[in-house]
Amino acid sequence: MPDTPHAPRSALREFLKSEAGGGMLLIGAAALAMIVANLPGLSEAYFHLLHWTTGPVISPKYGPMTVHLWINDALMAIFFLLVGLEIKREFVDGRLATWQHRRLPVVAAAAGMVVPALVYLAVTGGRTDLQAGWAVPAATDIAFAIGVLALLGSRAPAALKLFLTTVAIVDDMGAVAIIALAYTDGIASLPLFGAAVVLAAMYVLGQSKVRSLTPYLLLGAVLWYFVFLSGVHATIAGVATALMIPVRPTPAAPDAADSPLHRLEHALQPWVAYAIVPLFGFANAGVSLSGISVGVLVDPLPLGVALGLLVGKQIGIFGSVWIADRTGFAPRPAGSNWVQIWGLSLLAGIGFTMSLFIGGLAFPDDAFLVDEVKIGVLTGSVLSALAGYAVLRFAPRTKASRASAAAGKSR
Repeated sequence: MPDTPHAPRSALREFLKSEAGGGMLLIGAAALAMIVANLPGLSEAYFHLLHWTTGPVISPKYGPMTVHLWINDALMAIFFLLVGLEIKREFVDGRLATWQHRRLPVVAAAAGMVVPALVYLAVTGGRTDLQAGWAVPAATDIAFAIGVLALLGSRAPAALKLFLTTVAIVDDMGAVAIIALAYTDGIASLPLFGAAVVLAAMYVLGQSKVRSLTPYLLLGAVLWYFVFLSGVHATIAGVATALMIPVRPTPAAPDAADSPLHRLEHALQPWVAYAIVPLFGFANAGVSLSGISVGVLVDPLPLGVALGLLVGKQIGIFGSVWIADRTGFAPRPAGSNWVQIWGLSLLAGIGFTMSLFIGGLAFPDDAFLVDEVKIGVLTGSVLSALAGYAVLRFAPRTKASRASAAAGKSR
């Protein structure tokens, strides 16, 4: 009797699978960076490589291009391009397409950004030199968090994964806005005008029904150049480009030939998940612990970041979901219980990629404070990951998760 052909995997399942794999790779890259940065003989080579001059002076603000600059300002622009594509898709063709579906993720993400920032400011007190870091604990790292969820298998219901992904996408919107508004100064008007002209040209292409991705990507590269010169962080060019990519609603068809946005997102996702984000993690997680004692963890900056992620995120997200559910504003995710919502709120405290990125923007001229940010982010993220995993691992199962586990065993 011939084997029954397997049903095709849904786009969402493939997305979650890839995100989980990328999250595992990101964890490994971060661990490797910490090891290399503290091994005699390798640490010097590691930091020398990051600051190796490999290009011309594109902007006087940044000086000669280094490996670190190429990763953080050029490759991460591609990461933000993917973030922008995901945001646009979700609002046009996904789980954020209607206000009914947006309510809970928007409220949870907003509270999950505001409360950690308040915790950070409370811990750092009146230290004006540290106030710029208020946004560091406000972001969630979706790849890292989904990677931890993947380890739980059927103990993490699909509805929980979908909710975490949606919250993280709204969270990314907030992080992009913060980067554009709070960490931009000394704007050069002429390059900014050039960027506006490029965006206008991309808009005209979209209105002219141009579906080939090539002209959009070429103009996107030019846009990156102008934004880099303008003083606005260059990664914003990735988001702006994404918003100009045409999309035709094609539910559950991420590689639909007639939807440029879906095709580009489908093509970029594995490169971002398996190359760009792990490379960023390797280049930014390494901090030399030579001469640093355990006491650094109670310094205001790392303590504020760590508590913002570990305490602020869970209070903000869990509290907002509980209030929304109790007031009838929006119900909690179907098929989940309150212990699982608490575990998810803890996992949202994994702020690795975006938190490290914002930390570099907050203290661009102080390597010591950037290292303290890294220590705080690593501490808060690891504790959030362990606590979230433990809560979800031992949380009572719902009927939905038991049914999912039974279905997995029957295959």
